[in-house]
Amino acid sequence: MKKYLFLFFAITNLATAQSFNNFPVQTQKPPLHGKHWMGITGKPLAAAAGSMIFSKGGNAVDASCAMLAATCTMWDVLSWGGETQALIYNPKTKKVIAINALGVAPTGATADFYKSKGYQYPPEYGPLAAVTPGTAGGLMTILAEYGTMSLKEILGPAMQMAEGYPIEAQTANSIERGKDQIKQWPYSKKVFLPHLGEKREAPEAGEIFVQKDLWNTLNKLVQAEQEALKKGKNRKEAIYAAYDRFYKGDIAEEIARGTQEQGGLITKQDLANWKVLIEEPLSTNYKGIEVYKLQQWTQGPAFLQSLNMLENFDLKGMGYNSTKYVHTLYQTMNLAFADRDFYYGDPYFPPAEPIKGLLSKEYAKERIKLINWEKNDVKAAPGDPYPFENKTNPFLDLLNDWQKLGKINTQSNPDKFLEEFTSGTTSVVATDEEGWVCSFTPSGGWVPACIAGNTGIGLSQRMQSFVLDAKENPFNVVEPGKRPRVTLTPSLAMKDGKPFLAFAKQAGDEQDQLLLQFFLNVVEFGMTVQEATEAASFKTYQMFSSFGKHEKKPGALTLNTQMPEWTVNNLKNMGYKIDFQPRTSGPINAIYFDWKHNSFWGGSSNHGEDYGIGW
Repeated sequence: MKKYLFLFFAITNLATAQSFNNFPVQTQKPPLHGKHWMGITGKPLAAAAGSMIFSKGGNAVDASCAMLAATCTMWDVLSWGGETQALIYNPKTKKVIAINALGVAPTGATADFYKSKGYQYPPEYGPLAAVTPGTAGGLMTILAEYGTMSLKEILGPAMQMAEGYPIEAQTANSIERGKDQIKQWPYSKKVFLPHLGEKREAPEAGEIFVQKDLWNTLNKLVQAEQEALKKGKNRKEAIYAAYDRFYKGDIAEEIARGTQEQGGLITKQDLANWKVLIEEPLSTNYKGIEVYKLQQWTQGPAFLQSLNMLENFDLKGMGYNSTKYVHTLYQTMNLAFADRDFYYGDPYFPPAEPIKGLLSKEYAKERIKLINWEKNDVKAAPGDPYPFENKTNPFLDLLNDWQKLGKINTQSNPDKFLEEFTSGTTSVVATDEEGWVCSFTPSGGWVPACIAGNTGIGLSQRMQSFVLDAKENPFNVVEPGKRPRVTLTPSLAMKDGKPFLAFAKQAGDEQDQLLLQFFLNVVEFGMTVQEATEAASFKTYQMFSSFGKHEKKPGALTLNTQMPEWTVNNLKNMGYKIDFQPRTSGPINAIYFDWKHNSFWGGSSNHGEDYGIGW
């Protein structure tokens, strides 16, 4: 068997290498080029909002905040009540900054509370699915600390859109599909269903979609800022005055009132107590490239763990998407994501996650010894990183029983599983000639969203990423004030002390596995950033979904329809359960920094509605 696999790998590698030499290829979307600035996000109109800010002299932070505000207003699988995660490179300090603007579980949100309601996990939709809103605070903090413009200027495009913009088919049809749930919540029904009683109750594609309540809320923020400026406050102080009105003033009062009226738990005190956290990012070095991710309250460290394992292999020598390459990445990612499923959680709550051990290069070398090179290992499980911190694992009993969960949570509804696994999120990446670089992955409050009273703000659905039982993940059990471990994972890479790549994507649990392949496409196989965003990727579903019923599909593998037949057959012989998709890269947005020519290359995959503009 081993001789057969060696021969097959050699043939496959040769064929793949020959096909790879045909790069550069004609991509379906053209690459973006820019000298002065670049901004890419999930919707064309939102990218236009960013360009408006750039044209007025704003920096990449200003433009990113404007794009974020626009995507929230357009319900691009998020709203103003969701959460924002960001990495920012500050050219003045030459450091990467991490922004944690994830909401927290509200008062009363305990495991016993949800179990008493008959839940196995917190619900997917509705007021009991909501953590406290984080995006508004994240945007204002980022703008105050690192931007140059006023909140009034940044919110201008979003406020124009709230007055009325032509809604896209994707969002309009999503509203129509979710209208039965939307009708449960009176404030959502008022906003989303302008044609109640008709055959189609949602807006039509191209119809002018008006959000009066949201405009009023945004206008209150601008009023608070402008009043503070009149009192002699500086730009930064004035933006924080708007922040306080949102989290401690009349906006907070209406969010809490409207949420509780509909059965939710969020209190005004929960909003007042919540804070945006400016953190140190986590990083690892991959062949001279420093790769940055957010801390273990996201799934981002799994990307870093994967790189630590993969640097021990000759990936380029294997050949792009060869049998051995697919198998190596699949097995490596499964080991990293198994660690994610058991060890990741909110670092501000005990117990302390063993993140130092998880990111240890020595731990990575021990993990890859577990790879079976002849077949897929459906029993890939979390490892024990504690010895790599010179500690003893306090959860060995739970670790030993963890594998049994895979028998309980096997998926019976493939369509529902795929929807949960790839749900939500958008992305924002931007840069400018001064050197600021932004990589955002905001999310939460997607359609069908429960709107909080008369604010126009859709509440987050992020509570579902918690677990209710420590046997699944002792670090991610719900508690009031705690952040759930989320899938949201912006990325930023530096090389030779300069920005190298800013990249991010939407779509739930698949984010880091597809971002990993994108990164390797550029670094190992020399693809341009646009080629790398469109290139054929593959997906594993062997980790537990962070949504819905938290299920997984051991051994399942989605391949691109372009994958050669001999590779497909060999993977089947290795135990993979294969299906196909014509586009597998997911909606990736990225900027590559061309220091040879002092310009930017932008890439936006051909997978969704993502769009960018450069100058």
